Amino acid sequence: MPISTTPKADKTGLYLIFATLLMAICGLIYELLAGTLSSYLLGDSVTQFSLVIGWFLTSMGIGSWLSRYITKNQLAWLILIEILIGFVGGNLTLAGFITFTYTEIYQFTLLGLTGLIGIFVGLEIPLIICILKDFDDLKITVAKVMSADYIGALAASIVFPFVLVPHLGLNRAGIVTGFANLLIALFLVYRFKIKLGRFYTKLLLFTFFCLGFLGLSYFYSQGLISHMEDSLYQDRVVYSKNSKYQRIIVTRWRNDTRLYLNGHLQFSSVDEYRYHETLVHLPMHLAKGRESVLILGGGDGLAAREVLKYPEVKEVVLVDLDEEVTRVFRDNPLLAELNDSALSDPRVKIINTDAMAYLQSAQASFDVILVDLPDPGEPVLSKLYTKSFYGLAARHLRPGGKIITQSTSPFRAREAFWCIHNTMAEVQLAESTLKVKALHVLIPTFGTWGFNIAGFDDFDPSAIELTVPCRFLTNEFIPSMFDFPADMKAEKTKINTLNEPAVVEYYRNGYHRYLN
Repeated sequence: MPISTTPKADKTGLYLIFATLLMAICGLIYELLAGTLSSYLLGDSVTQFSLVIGWFLTSMGIGSWLSRYITKNQLAWLILIEILIGFVGGNLTLAGFITFTYTEIYQFTLLGLTGLIGIFVGLEIPLIICILKDFDDLKITVAKVMSADYIGALAASIVFPFVLVPHLGLNRAGIVTGFANLLIALFLVYRFKIKLGRFYTKLLLFTFFCLGFLGLSYFYSQGLISHMEDSLYQDRVVYSKNSKYQRIIVTRWRNDTRLYLNGHLQFSSVDEYRYHETLVHLPMHLAKGRESVLILGGGDGLAAREVLKYPEVKEVVLVDLDEEVTRVFRDNPLLAELNDSALSDPRVKIINTDAMAYLQSAQASFDVILVDLPDPGEPVLSKLYTKSFYGLAARHLRPGGKIITQSTSPFRAREAFWCIHNTMAEVQLAESTLKVKALHVLIPTFGTWGFNIAGFDDFDPSAIELTVPCRFLTNEFIPSMFDFPADMKAEKTKINTLNEPAVVEYYRNGYHRYLN
């Protein structure tokens, strides 16, 4: 379907180049949607994004190869493909939620739909080049089309995390992107009405059908997804949101409130006090001072609640990556009640940034450092359990200060636990080496859980005499927390470093053996 080389045709070329830009934005957004959805539902973001990106690019290659067989009615085919991308991509997230909740074929479905979108996207650029080559030099045409495609990819990488997901959520982000594809198709149908001939009416009706379907999905699928999340989490979902970093779910059943991040349980309100009393009160009583406390993680404010029991505390710096977590646990009445409104206390300063980045740039020193970060189940989290990380943290300790880190389960992931312990024990500043003691506690929701506490001076946990009210800890019980039975005894392990994230493999192997 050649396009004549008239001034009007030149303008047509500009329209198609602009359409290419928008198509590129939409195509990459679908790729990011698929990777993010799988990361939220299955965890292990590195693996999920690697699979999705690799398969998407492969599918684009397949689409580009298939374009050789479309030799007639190329403009009509281009518009049909654009409609199909909008329809399939717009329903990608909803289809993912449905298959994850009610079937065992989630990954097959998601990769199938992602592959289909990839094939369609791979068809687009060759078709556009074929359409445009009749009125411009081929080299110039290719340069224009590829430039628009790459610029569109950059725009998508900015719009997706900073605009679409925070303001619309995954499902509606996909639907809005689908709308964009369909509007591009509608514009092309209108612009090339005469050239489309007998295809005009069919493409127009199909576009309006898909727009109507996505419109209904935009208004009604949110309720369906909420229902599916209720089924998925069993308890009633009282809060759900996609932040820039993760899927946040809060459930409630009777007096039990639970927080899930990317599908992983973070705490249950019925027994979280056992975890947070252990995390906070042991280092607070072993440190020589208590005026300044740093909490790395702990965006739920539960550790801060325990810290603020001490009248000596003048400053608490809480560093948590996700501002949405700290916001909801500060402003939501139900959740603020759990932490006794600790995040609204004037002594608490909230900094939303990466924990390691904060340690690298901060100048302040602290009496106590509490490391309350997610388990090292993914390479991206491994850096928060490395020798480098603990070395940075140790530089911010005041003389006589103490640092404690949650260290996963010494029963379920024994090697990972002792890897963290051994890694901390390798930290040396000047001629002083961190002295590390391991401990464990039973938390009914999670089972046996471990911690490692360290400082540059010798310390005796059995000498602790509690000065604040506790629901779980007692002076008599504390010494027993440092005694490990035979099936959790110390093991030699590799040291976890940025270059060799050994703790991730230990962690995965441990939970794999335990769960199987």
